[in-house]
Amino acid sequence: MPISRYIKETMNSKGSGVIRKMFEEGVALKKLHGEDKVFDFSLGNPDLDPPDEVAASIATLAAVREKNWHGYMPNAGYPFARDAMAAKTAREQGVPVTGDCVVMSVGAAGALNSLLKAILNDGDNVIVPAPFFAEYSHYVRNYGGTLVSVQTKSDFSLDIEGIAAALSEKTAAVLINSPNNPTGRVYPQSDIDALASALNAHAAKCGRKPYLILDEPYRAITYDGINVAAAFPAYDSSVVVTSFAKNLSLPGERIGYICVNPACPDKADVVAACIFCTRILGYVNAPALMQRVVAQAWDAPADYSLYKRRRDELVAILDEAGVEHASPEGAFYMWCKVPSSFKGDDMDFADYLKNYLILCAPGSGFGGRGWFRLAYCVSEQSIVNSREAWLKAMAGLKG
Repeated sequence: MPISRYIKETMNSKGSGVIRKMFEEGVALKKLHGEDKVFDFSLGNPDLDPPDEVAASIATLAAVREKNWHGYMPNAGYPFARDAMAAKTAREQGVPVTGDCVVMSVGAAGALNSLLKAILNDGDNVIVPAPFFAEYSHYVRNYGGTLVSVQTKSDFSLDIEGIAAALSEKTAAVLINSPNNPTGRVYPQSDIDALASALNAHAAKCGRKPYLILDEPYRAITYDGINVAAAFPAYDSSVVVTSFAKNLSLPGERIGYICVNPACPDKADVVAACIFCTRILGYVNAPALMQRVVAQAWDAPADYSLYKRRRDELVAILDEAGVEHASPEGAFYMWCKVPSSFKGDDMDFADYLKNYLILCAPGSGFGGRGWFRLAYCVSEQSIVNSREAWLKAMAGLKG
């Protein structure tokens, strides 16, 4: 029997899964040329170790031999874990939050899929500022929805007028990611307040109030004193989806959560729907051990200054080589402009860079044709050693 036509067409398309494909190609190239000769900036896989408190919590909890320690719990997660995530969100959002607002999830991706399954009807759309995380299109399509992208401004801040113009009676949600993957932009409070006003005005006009979904796995990783804005005080129908993949360097452990604004008019229904969808999508519940770990160690201190130093080192190399780029305010990605000689073909330029053993993620996968993304959550030595490759690659365009 043939597989789904949509899945077959999508998975075999040139832009599908390009980040993972580049990462896997990097593994092969490293075997051929040696680890230190390949400069793999393709995948946002944190190379910092988890904080000591997290490692200690994992070791202690993994050694427990109590009855049913690894058994099922309520689909929403352990009550103590939900309470801990409520305390975390309250600190970030500046409003009181209780555990009944929280659903523990299988990473931020599991959180977002459960939430979208819970709120989307066939034919609905979700508006997202572009560029955006590559998987959003698939997540929305999974549940009969359409992703509607609205280009950000030239500095990658939100185009509130553009978003307002794209809103319709079919808009179920607006999805934002700050700090943004791939641009590193942190949307200021003024952007969030203006967006909230636009959404409220739309709701008053058409009678349907879109959710504002805040995808925030990079919230803690910001530079130069910049803070991530709080949306809960600005907009009642807002929902946080997040994980501990980036801030605690636990991407493979797949632990995150959904938190619905306690002021949301239909909070109880949204939470109940997310719990139900967590079950019927096959996740059943978030990993038991990791729920215990993050409940204990969610606020473990982490040093992100290494990411800032790597950002600055990469900026210096790219500037010397003549690569145009944005200046990231958070996360650990550099958003770079494809040289004019490639006429905006980021796929072609990514292939060109491979000749110099530099691996990047083409921007087309992020809704940003003509750009490419570099993940600088790699060893400092790899960044420093990449200098000659960048200089040769850019010099090769002049010859």
